[in-house]
Amino acid sequence: MTDLILTPNIDGVDDFYAELLAAHEGLSKEDSDALNARLVLVLANHVGDREALSQALKAAEK
Repeated sequence: MTDLILTPNIDGVDDFYAELLAAHEGLSKEDSDALNARLVLVLANHVGDREALSQALKAAEK
């Protein structure tokens, strides 16, 4: 069983957050939602572990 990391674990987290916000700047709600969906799919593919992805979905539903 894969243990999902739910505590801060990103180097330069503030820089990443700024980059994420900048990626959404000027986008319509629809385009912003589409960007989020693509980002989720890219990251899910990178993770590749179905069990971890299922755990992540459950954690995000809370």
